[in-house]
Amino acid sequence: MSLFLLASSNFVKMKFLVENLAVSLSMFLLMFFIALVSQTHGSQIDHRSNKHVALFIFGDSFLDAGNNNYINTTTLDQANFWPYGETYFKFPTGRFSDGRLVSDFIAEYANLPLVPPFLQPGNNQYYGGVNFASGGAGALVETFEGSVIPFKKQARNFKKVAARLRHELGSSGAKLLLSSAVYMFSIGANDYLSPFLTHSDVLNSNSHSEYVGMVVGNMTSIIKEIYERGARKFVFMTLPPLGCLPGTRIIQLEGNGKCLQELSALASLHDRVLSVVLLQLEKQLKGFKFALYDFSADLTQMINHPLKYGLKEGKSACCGSGTLRGVYSCGGKRGEKQFELCDKPNEYLFWDSYHLTESAYKKMADRMWGYTNNSYNIGPYTIRDLFQLP
Repeated sequence: MSLFLLASSNFVKMKFLVENLAVSLSMFLLMFFIALVSQTHGSQIDHRSNKHVALFIFGDSFLDAGNNNYINTTTLDQANFWPYGETYFKFPTGRFSDGRLVSDFIAEYANLPLVPPFLQPGNNQYYGGVNFASGGAGALVETFEGSVIPFKKQARNFKKVAARLRHELGSSGAKLLLSSAVYMFSIGANDYLSPFLTHSDVLNSNSHSEYVGMVVGNMTSIIKEIYERGARKFVFMTLPPLGCLPGTRIIQLEGNGKCLQELSALASLHDRVLSVVLLQLEKQLKGFKFALYDFSADLTQMINHPLKYGLKEGKSACCGSGTLRGVYSCGGKRGEKQFELCDKPNEYLFWDSYHLTESAYKKMADRMWGYTNNSYNIGPYTIRDLFQLP
């Protein structure tokens, strides 16, 4: 039996699908405003203009701009309720933050409007790119299976977009748009979080190196699929120090809020393997270019030295309950109705148990965009380089 199938057989599913509900008037209005915001925060892209480069986004809740609003899932994997979105948009868009995400700022710096979710109703114009990311998604299909849009399905959705672009622009026009576009990824964190959150025994059945090999192996095959569809310029983020999030610090009751070292060690091993694989792909695939942002090192510094980054709190979340507000209760719709909300999210690194504030994402986007003494760009290019390259 392959390692992948072995992992599949051992995954224990904590999550469940909710029954289909009739769309209420309030939900209709929410979806209307979500669609409206994508149009009011930037103009439509004209494919005849050579002044823009499209941005295609894949991954998990660090980059999900609202796709999970439109799938049959639970509130564990949704953020379309207050107080999410309160800071910038003034209403919940489905982003797992109080405002914009790192990808929103990157789009702004590239002179693009907000990149809309693929599943957003009425979204059928892809000249500026599209966002396929889904909160809770992983490289393994089994990760929170049935409640999210896995990486493999996101790649299939991209295949549909590429086909539509070929139909609209012709083969040469679509090839030019797709090869000049930038492709941004944040994937893998949930593959390592899920065994700890669901009490799966997959890490007892496989060594750490075997499990990381499965995750990165799946990532690699899907990246190659996206490459075959015309992608050439890739942006990757290392995994954050997963054991040091507010929600994972409280997993071990006897840990007294300390980082969960086993989880952080898995993330670190993943990052080392990924960096080697990307260098191999650069040699194997003609025209493959990549930027790699050290999310782990950057976030670790912000956790340990928040004042240096203009923040006051680096360990506790702004929204949640319990120790470090690490209980995933922000919004009161995830089983526990009571939660606390800080007064000034812009002073916090973490918005909720697992995700960052808009303020933190902007600081990171600034460092991703260009080389500085503390930019944490460890790949051969910065994301800005990729937008400027032909």
